[in-house]
Amino acid sequence: MENARNIAPMKLELLLAVVHNDKAAYYSSLIQSHQANLQLTVPAKGTTHLILDYLGLTERPKTLIASVVRADQSERLISLLDDLFKKGKDYKGVAFTIPMTSVIGTLVYGFLSNDKRTVKEEA
Repeated sequence: MENARNIAPMKLELLLAVVHNDKAAYYSSLIQSHQANLQLTVPAKGTTHLILDYLGLTERPKTLIASVVRADQSERLISLLDDLFKKGKDYKGVAFTIPMTSVIGTLVYGFLSNDKRTVKEEA
C-alpha cells in the first residue's frame, strides 16, 4: 500500500498586478520571492488609454502579471506592492487577488503552493 500523504490544504489566490513595462521584471521577481511558483506576464493597457488617445497623448506600455500565491502570503504581498506603488510615478500600478476555490491533483497543488511534501520520491 502506498504511503498516504496528509497535506493540510493551504488556500491559493490569483494575484493580478498591472504595472509599467520597465518595472515588470522588478515586480515579477518580488512576487516570486513570496513563494509564487507560477507567473504569467502579458502586455496590457492601463485604464486611461481612451482619454489619452482622445487628447493625442501617448501612454506608457503596461504589463499584466498573473501569479498564483498562497493565501498566507497574499495580504503581506499586497501591502508591500501598495507601499511600492506610492513610491513615485515610475512605480505606479494596481494589484488585487482573487481566491481560487479548487485545484485538481496533489502534485499540481503542491507546485502551486510551493509545498515540498508533495514531490514524489524515487524508490
